[in-house]
Amino acid sequence: MPVPRRVLAVVLATTVPLLAACGNDDPTGMIAAADGGTLTGDIKASGSSAQEAAMTAWIAGYQGEQPGVLVQYDAIGSGGGRENLIAGATDFGGTDAFLDEEEREAVKDTCGPRGALHIPVYISPIALPYNLPGVDDLQLRPETLARILDQEITSWDDPAVAEDNPGTELPDTDITVVHRSDDSGTTENFLEYLAAAAPDAWPHEVDKAWPVPAEAAPQNTGVIQVVEATEGAIGYADASVVTGDSVAIGVGEEFVDYSPEAAARVVDASEPVDTGLEGDLALDLARDTSASGAYPIVLVSYHVACTHYERESRAELVKDFLHYVVSEEGQQAAARAAGSSPISDSLRERADALIDTIEGG
Repeated sequence: MPVPRRVLAVVLATTVPLLAACGNDDPTGMIAAADGGTLTGDIKASGSSAQEAAMTAWIAGYQGEQPGVLVQYDAIGSGGGRENLIAGATDFGGTDAFLDEEEREAVKDTCGPRGALHIPVYISPIALPYNLPGVDDLQLRPETLARILDQEITSWDDPAVAEDNPGTELPDTDITVVHRSDDSGTTENFLEYLAAAAPDAWPHEVDKAWPVPAEAAPQNTGVIQVVEATEGAIGYADASVVTGDSVAIGVGEEFVDYSPEAAARVVDASEPVDTGLEGDLALDLARDTSASGAYPIVLVSYHVACTHYERESRAELVKDFLHYVVSEEGQQAAARAAGSSPISDSLRERADALIDTIEGG
C-alpha cells in the first residue's frame, strides 16, 4: 500500500498565508523590526524523505530562534523537491543528489542568472536492511551485493554469499530485492556507490530510478515496511529509518557496519563539484575508498536554494533558516533525531559563507 506523503509543519506563530513560490507577492511583510529584530513570515520547502527526521528537529529548534516564522516541509522525495524549486513552487528544496546540468540551467528561470546553490546539511549512511531470521551479522563484499541486486544471485545460500560469511549457516531462502519506486536521491547515491565499488559486477547507469525490475515501494519508509514484511528481503534506505538488521559492507580487507562516524570519513575525503557557481558545495563523494573504518555507502543531502529572490525579505528568511540548519546547534539536533553525522567546522564555515551570498530585491 502506498505510503501517504507527509507534511512536516510547525506553526511558530498565528497562521499566515502560505506563499507558493520564491517570486510570489509578499503580503506578510516578512521582516519585523519589533521584538529585538525577530523575523516573521513563512518558509515553504519540499523534497528528500531522508531528511524527514532531521527536518522535524530543525523546524522545532528554529521555533526557539524565531517564534514568528512558520516553516513547512513536504517530504515528497528528492526528485519532487528539485522539481518544485525549479517550478518556483517552494523557497528551497531538499535533495539527496545535487542538480544535474539540465536542472541547473532550468532553475535560472526561477532563481536568476546565477541559478541555485547547494548547502550540504545532512550526512547519513545508506543502510542495507535485510530480513533473514537466524542471520544476525550478514556481510557482503561489493561484488556480491551487486550480483544480488542485479538478481544474478537469487538465493541466500549461494556460494558467493557463503564465502563472505564463513561459519554462518545460511538458509536456502529466495532473495527479494526491494527498491524505491519513486525517483530518489537515495537511489542515485546508492547506484553511484555500486558503479564505483563494483564496476565489473554492476553494468547499469547511475540514475534517480532503479534500473532492475524488482519489488518496489515509495520513499525510505516504504522500503523498510516491505523488507520487514518479507522474509528473504534486502533493500536500501537512509539509516535514520532502519531499526533492524543491516548488512556490513566490505571495504578493503574488512567489513564495516554503518555509523555516522564511518560515513563522515568518506565526506571529509570528497571534493566539490564544478557547478559553475563559485563556492558551491555540491560534493563528489569518494565512493571507492578502501580506508579502514570508512563506510562508503553514504548520502549527503542538500538544501538547494535560489541565489536570488525577488524580495529581500524572503531572501533574509531563507538565509536565517539555513544558517540555523548548518549551525552547531542545528547539526546536533539532527544528530539526536536522525543519527546523522554533523558537518565539520570547516564545512560549516564554507556553508555559512555561501549562504551569505544569497540576495534579494
